[in-house]
Amino acid sequence: MHMDDERATNCDPTGLWSLVVPLKPLAEAKSRLAAAADDSLRPHLALAFAEDTVAAALACPSVRNVAVVTDDPAASFRLAALGARIVPDAPAAGLNAALTHGAEEVRRLSPGAAVAVLNADLPALRPQELARVLAYASGFPRAFLTDRAGIGTTLLSAAAGTELRPGFGGRSRRRHLASGAVEIPLDGVDSVRQDVDTAEDLAAALALEVGPRTAERLAMTDRVADIP
Repeated sequence: MHMDDERATNCDPTGLWSLVVPLKPLAEAKSRLAAAADDSLRPHLALAFAEDTVAAALACPSVRNVAVVTDDPAASFRLAALGARIVPDAPAAGLNAALTHGAEEVRRLSPGAAVAVLNADLPALRPQELARVLAYASGFPRAFLTDRAGIGTTLLSAAAGTELRPGFGGRSRRRHLASGAVEIPLDGVDSVRQDVDTAEDLAAALALEVGPRTAERLAMTDRVADIP
């Protein structure tokens, strides 16, 4: 049996998770939303998505803290104000290196931490749905949740003492399965699956009801094209 198929024991006596949320510089974020939002709006939407994601994560009863890996000054200020810890992207070597670095920084301060990576673009995230996902993940050394499309990944977890081994980007579901991580099969956790890369994704998130910062940003602008 592969070690990742065995049940895990969480060494954190509180049973709480530390989350790592990656966020690229806002000026570079959400380029695939070009069909719905212009160049001046997309950074503001990316920040609003991240704020709603982090706020919902911090409201989740299973989450002890959130570390955001970013070098963006505006995002750092706003997300720290919500209660997130900001971790500079010291490796500057792409998404997966940033995630590994973030997990290492979390565990430097809390060696027994169970860590989960969460995408920053989950504006409809609901704390109780995230709690269900983390509860399932707690039974395994490594587990992941695929996105709504069934191709990518929105959450990857690693129990205490387990290396994260992230494989995000493109067809990450396939890579995480191949690495031995257990796929989380839960229904009814749509808000944890619904990341936003395209106009169609944004429409789906709106149907789930986005958080207040995303809703406010969309209400403030007339630069959003008709959403499918």
